[in-house]
Amino acid sequence: MGTAGALIRLRQGGRPPCPLPPFRYLIVMSQTDTRVLYNHDCPVCRAEITHYADYAGREGLAIGFDDLNRVDLGMWGVTADQAARRLHVVHEGQVLSGIAAFITLWQQMPRYRWLARIVALPGIRHIAVLVYDHVLAPALYWTHLRRLRQGG
Repeated sequence: MGTAGALIRLRQGGRPPCPLPPFRYLIVMSQTDTRVLYNHDCPVCRAEITHYADYAGREGLAIGFDDLNRVDLGMWGVTADQAARRLHVVHEGQVLSGIAAFITLWQQMPRYRWLARIVALPGIRHIAVLVYDHVLAPALYWTHLRRLRQGG
């Protein structure tokens, strides 16, 4: 949903748009080739994505950011559980997740293109996928589930 749609929902008493990025950074969805789906309730995810959103906003990059807790996940073609398990990026109509999503996001940001090139190298990519898929993402997901069980 774009900025205009979010404003209409607010006027009609709907849920407010995602708190990140700041309102001045919101970009109409049709104007972005790249959107990031992240878990704003996860402190680690929120810190990293806030950094990217601030950078994208300052540089005027056409990257949108959606909190999985405040967006229609049907637009993404993922369930809430799938969205919470790993980072998702839609780029030019293709939904990517995990390391592929990070590489695509970094490729869109001049400051991080070097990182995308390094992580995309065959051996490094394989290690990054293993670490993200089997250590980092599961640990963040487990913490997310624990937060949900504790009511916050």
